[in-house]
Amino acid sequence: PGERPAAPAAAGGSVSLLQDSSTSAHRSSGGSLRASAGRGARAEASQRQQLLERALGLLREEGGRLKSETLSVLAARTVADPFLKVKTLIQRLIERLLSEATSEATKRGFCDTKLSKALQDRTFRYEAAMKLNAELRSLEAKKDSLEMEISDLTGSKAALEDTLQTATGDRAVDKSNNLADIKTAEEGLHAITEAIMILKTFYKDAAKATVLVQKASPVDEDTSGPGFEGAYRGAQQASKGIVGLLEVIKADFSRTVRKTGKAEEEASAAFVEFDRSSRADIAGKGTKLTLDGEDLKTADGTILSKMQDMQSNMDLVDMALKEVEALKPMCIDTGMSYAERVAKREEEVKALQKVFCILDDAGVEKTLCGSWGY
Repeated sequence: PGERPAAPAAAGGSVSLLQDSSTSAHRSSGGSLRASAGRGARAEASQRQQLLERALGLLREEGGRLKSETLSVLAARTVADPFLKVKTLIQRLIERLLSEATSEATKRGFCDTKLSKALQDRTFRYEAAMKLNAELRSLEAKKDSLEMEISDLTGSKAALEDTLQTATGDRAVDKSNNLADIKTAEEGLHAITEAIMILKTFYKDAAKATVLVQKASPVDEDTSGPGFEGAYRGAQQASKGIVGLLEVIKADFSRTVRKTGKAEEEASAAFVEFDRSSRADIAGKGTKLTLDGEDLKTADGTILSKMQDMQSNMDLVDMALKEVEALKPMCIDTGMSYAERVAKREEEVKALQKVFCILDDAGVEKTLCGSWGY
């Protein structure tokens, strides 16, 4: 940059010489100016070529260090390009990289928001599905328990009903037999009591019998007589045995009536108690069966509802995973992290800024290069 202002100074010097020396020939003065301008142009071209080579060398060096395809390609493309075109290309590339940085920051915000939401949705829905799965396991266990209990209750209730029905039939038969036995015994008791009374009356009356005065009977005359003399009093000694035997039979009938009646009362009381407890047990099991049936119906409905909810949550988990997969190429699988890309781009921009300022031989971009630290 120090040599560029020299050209105007030389030209100015040549003009002064033309003004001070009026004796110089015009042809000689014109030739000197053209020669001076040619030397200045060659010097400027040489200087720019040196600057360009220095800039391209820096581009190649930074491209290799940063493994930057952008810088390496630029260095290869601009070898044969004019000085000013190279400077323009670098300036545009700097602007493009800065624009990319802004765009990627925007994309980064978009990716962070979308990925965060998708991952949160996936986690939330997965946890909800796992919670529903645990609830379903509990409900399935409850359902199995209810079904087993309903089966047991149905079996035991049916057994109780069969037992009660059989006991009711047996009780009816037993009662009928007992009543028949009691009736028979009572009839026998009544008959034997009457017989005893008749015999006792007969023998009592016979013992008091007297002989009545009467004419001789033709029968007595033709036969040996009645076989006894005097009034007939019956077999008083034998009657005692007969009456005693009848008394024993009477006692048996009485005992049968009493014992059978007592047995019937006890059997009836026991059956009433059994009937009441059985019916209460049957009713209780019936109520429990009704409640268990309602609980089972509720459990089935809840299981169906929660299975649908779990399926919905798993579908949402799949959707969230698909969204994450869709975002991967743009937001995750980029070959390097966001921080690495930002750092590399900043290094590329710095390298380009340095090259740009190297090529600013006239100091036109002095202020801009100063803001960049060059």
